[in-house]
Amino acid sequence: MPEALDRLSDHDVVGGDHFMDRAELESLIGDADALLTSLSDPLDAEMLARANRLKVIGQCAAGFNNIDLDAATARGIVVTTTPGVLHEATADLAFGLMLMVTRRLGEAERLVRAGTPWRYDHTFMLGAGLQGATLGIVGLGQIGEAMARRGAAFGMDVVYDARHDHDVSAIDAVNPHTAATRRVDLQELLAVSDVVSLHCPLTPRTAHLIDADALATMKDSAFLINTARGGCVDEAALAHALQTGQIAGAGLDVYEHEPTITPALLEMDNVVALPHIGSATRQTRGVMSALAARNILEVLAGRPAETPVN
Repeated sequence: MPEALDRLSDHDVVGGDHFMDRAELESLIGDADALLTSLSDPLDAEMLARANRLKVIGQCAAGFNNIDLDAATARGIVVTTTPGVLHEATADLAFGLMLMVTRRLGEAERLVRAGTPWRYDHTFMLGAGLQGATLGIVGLGQIGEAMARRGAAFGMDVVYDARHDHDVSAIDAVNPHTAATRRVDLQELLAVSDVVSLHCPLTPRTAHLIDADALATMKDSAFLINTARGGCVDEAALAHALQTGQIAGAGLDVYEHEPTITPALLEMDNVVALPHIGSATRQTRGVMSALAARNILEVLAGRPAETPVN
């Protein structure tokens, strides 16, 4: 995050050029006035109890499930995130995962790179088309809406599950030839969707939202895309569903116990696995880190943060 470090250069910055494990973070947090963090930093109540001087956490992500928000709030620590700047990049990646798994692009490239003999044939490497298919969006926030717009542009009908109705005019305006976007409950979404794409935060309500029962509700021709949080999916149940043909495939950028991945998922050709790079474009990460740094500087100067969570 060089942009963030440049903005913070007037302050004494430690770490910053490498990932800090728990032991190193524990050794440094007691003297820190501010933290510039990412989703991999373990800021639980035990860790925050060591933060005797901490005033602000500048999380360089839209989510904050790695931070004990109640513990931070109780200690008077302002927690900030970077919303509103990474949704297009993450939706690009989610859509890319959908194309890869439905059209078997990763499998096909591995075949070519392995030097496996092949020739054009009418039934060779057949995948699933998206036109006329139903895209189910779980969580219609900024990323979910951006993914829905991309699906509509490809001729997909969109349904979504959310806690309340959303203005879907921007989605419906993309393609007049698709059905009107409609809100449904999760069970109906799972049952009717050809692709289910997760865009919900990880909360107690959404932990293992996609479990064995949910997977059994999906079509055996359907695909699961997850660029939200790994904990929203029961990874062992997903592996079993893929192995037994309950669903057709999965495109994953996040995992339940990152960076560890259930080994069975890595052995299946109908799984596309990426290393949590949803927002990883130079432009997006630059804007994210700059916003995180501005949040830190505002709080240290005694002013309100731009994008506080608590």
